[in-house]
Amino acid sequence: MKKIHVLISLALIGIPALFIGSCKKEDSKPTSTIVFSMKDAPAAYDEVNVEVTEIQIHSDGDGWITVPVTDSIYNLLILQGNNAAFLANAVLPSGTVSQVRLILGTHNTVVVGGTTFPLLLSSEDETGLKLNIHQNLIGGVTYDLLLDFNADQSVLDEGNGSYRLKPVLSATFL
Repeated sequence: MKKIHVLISLALIGIPALFIGSCKKEDSKPTSTIVFSMKDAPAAYDEVNVEVTEIQIHSDGDGWITVPVTDSIYNLLILQGNNAAFLANAVLPSGTVSQVRLILGTHNTVVVGGTTFPLLLSSEDETGLKLNIHQNLIGGVTYDLLLDFNADQSVLDEGNGSYRLKPVLSATFL
């Protein structure tokens, strides 16, 4: 009878231990940080102002991730040489990112000879300027992603007193 009590006691102690051992906290996925910035090359305008409202980045594991940007209008022509504008900072799950999309607002203008003209976006550009980047993000590493606008090639004079923004840009990890 004493052996049965010992076996039952051992069984009662062992069963909760099995449950406690199986209740393991999930390991969190490693993250990487991306710092987004923007610069430009020289152009023959007084100003080329672009409103950036958000950045979206496509992660193979998590789909499209929206990175908030303080709605800001950037004069691309002052972003030359070593000058770059900080757009956003994002902590993302590590893994492969394939594309970045720059979403522009409606307050885009060009200044020619002291006169400001609206820069109209093409319909395909209203959904965002998509760039292929294909970069593997390693956990714990900070990456700098530079979006390089070419304002001179991006502004089209329609010939009727209006201008269209047909963005020409590239993305480079530094």
